[in-house]
Amino acid sequence: MNYNVEQLVLRNLLTNEPYLRKVLPFIKPDYFAGVYKQLFLSIGKYVAEYNHLPTEEAFKITIDENSKLNDEQYTHAMEILPHIFKKDSKLDEKWLLDKTEKWCQDRAIHNSVMESITIIDGKHASLTKNAIPDLLQKALAVTFDTQVGHDYIENAEDRYEFYHEQEERIPFDLDYFNRITKGGVPNKTLNIALAGTGVGKSLFMCHVAASCLTQGRNVLYITLEMAEERIAERIDANLLDVPIDQLENLSKNMLMTKVDDIAAKTNGKLIIKEYPTGAAHTNHFRALLNELKLKRNFIPEIIFVDYLNICSSSRMKAMGGAINSYTYVKAIAEELRGLAVEFNVPIFSATQTTRSGYTSTDPGLEDTSESFGLPATADLMFALVSSEDLESLGQIMVKQLKNRYNDPTQYKRFAIGIDRSKMRLSDITEPEKDLIDDKPVFDNSKVNERFKDFKME
Repeated sequence: MNYNVEQLVLRNLLTNEPYLRKVLPFIKPDYFAGVYKQLFLSIGKYVAEYNHLPTEEAFKITIDENSKLNDEQYTHAMEILPHIFKKDSKLDEKWLLDKTEKWCQDRAIHNSVMESITIIDGKHASLTKNAIPDLLQKALAVTFDTQVGHDYIENAEDRYEFYHEQEERIPFDLDYFNRITKGGVPNKTLNIALAGTGVGKSLFMCHVAASCLTQGRNVLYITLEMAEERIAERIDANLLDVPIDQLENLSKNMLMTKVDDIAAKTNGKLIIKEYPTGAAHTNHFRALLNELKLKRNFIPEIIFVDYLNICSSSRMKAMGGAINSYTYVKAIAEELRGLAVEFNVPIFSATQTTRSGYTSTDPGLEDTSESFGLPATADLMFALVSSEDLESLGQIMVKQLKNRYNDPTQYKRFAIGIDRSKMRLSDITEPEKDLIDDKPVFDNSKVNERFKDFKME
């Protein structure tokens, strides 16, 4: 326990009102020990009741009336109060806030570790071992959010700057995807491809991952469906320009030469990590990200999770019991988006269509498998549609389902080229009229048909 920091925090809580208003909501009593904890509780009680800082005399009376200090602790409190009420010389505000935030993070981690030990020893009153990852996750996520909201009038200039600043985005190598996203996907976002089995979910993600690598990006590809080698095989077919069934015919020298050529043209890295189906959740991914940073100095700029429905949920596992699929899939999506925000990256994933969506040539949000709550969490969601006619043309259709980056009614449907042998997508030339679609994103007719025989008694 660093008592110097504790005194620094308490001193500024009692003498620096702007500091108090910013940090008090984020500091917990359990971050303090002994007499310092009681002093903090007394500060909180006084400010809550009177809405301003106490004088030294008023604070002493508050302690006398409300504290649970024993004689020894009371004597100690009276000894340190003059030091606490001695206002610091002008401190750098940012340094003070950073110091306080770091101290809170350290205390939160310490407390969560101690609570985890209690759980492991079987002495916790209510929590089981399944709750430990969630406890540690919450502790690691402790941070100050001092922004209290956007003032429409006073912050007009800030809005102007926001409208004109260039947000960092990761572009596609596909023209219409850049059009619908205004140049690519920004950080802290969750982007979802909806498709039936065998339509091209993994192909799409492998293609975009390969494209990001050639841009010089660090790419992390998490697979829960196929082996690491199978994903690497698809990316080989894409980047080496070799049909996937012909890769085995390449000599070792030719393969290494082609890979060396790619390496020479990019500063990025591509890491592929396999987890058992249904076994991994965001806590596993978070641990992987921290390990990659520590052991390989690798920080991804974009993450692919193949695919969402076969992930696990850290929150739901900690809760235990039977969970319906709607809640479960929605929880996975929320956790993935939270991971994107935490690590400041875009995340791409995919989801299956419902049974009716398998054969539909015009899927909508109602065709999202297992969870209608998933589209509410995603920033970009689109369907990949295949048919015999499209396959004969070497094309696949894309339909926008949700878009927070741009107007989803523009280019609602468009076609892109697909080469399944080389696991590649490409732009095609299409008449403008073919890109116009007036059908609603959510087709109520399907829902009405599905429940036509349902009656209320």
